[in-house]
Amino acid sequence: MSDSQPWTAAPSAAEHARSVLAASWSCAVTAEGGREEFVGAHTVAEDGRVTLDVPEDSTLVAAAICAPRGEPSAVLEFADVAPVPVRSRIRARLWIAGWFVPVDGRLEFTTTRVVLRRPSGAVVVDLDEFAAAEPDPLATAEARLLTHLADCHPDAVERLTRLVDADSLHGAVRVQPLAVDRHGLTLRIERVRAHGDVRLPFHAPADDVARLTERMHVLLTQASAASCPRALQRQRTDRDG
Repeated sequence: MSDSQPWTAAPSAAEHARSVLAASWSCAVTAEGGREEFVGAHTVAEDGRVTLDVPEDSTLVAAAICAPRGEPSAVLEFADVAPVPVRSRIRARLWIAGWFVPVDGRLEFTTTRVVLRRPSGAVVVDLDEFAAAEPDPLATAEARLLTHLADCHPDAVERLTRLVDADSLHGAVRVQPLAVDRHGLTLRIERVRAHGDVRLPFHAPADDVARLTERMHVLLTQASAASCPRALQRQRTDRDG
């Protein structure tokens, strides 16, 4: 795709789900009425299958051995947490239902249902689409990229607000980068008692960090050419006073 072509796509539910799975370092497992939290214990295959490495004395092992084969008996939960401190940091939750099979001291998970819950609502992800989808190429680097942008380039974040409709900035007290993927950057606009999100799409997909850098430069150039929103000007005046 040429960089001159418009690009307004967003990740599909299956791609978003796989991105959450790829970036998550921990997961919660509910089985046989119990719930356990595991950190750094799961791996993900290319088709999205999850394998869990748990202690031998974990109640999950006994539950997997005793559970009826072929019947959903466990739910894995993954949280998509914004790396930059903002209100409502949980951007999405991913639930995967199915059952475990003990194999060579590990638990391999067979998936029967995938549900992704985003601020816009919950969606059931088709299993074939989930298996075929690939994580966003920036998923595992997103936390580092966003924290660098927020901590080292707050001036750039403020400049990007020039691309936001003035009405969306009314009453804003803080703006932070909330998410980034190959399709665009999302800003969190916080007010005294509420918040909202605004997405700035890239003109072309950013399939690696080098392309992301170029896409961000394009946005910043566009922002520099735009006038400062009146709402933001008022906020600056109030803050300075």
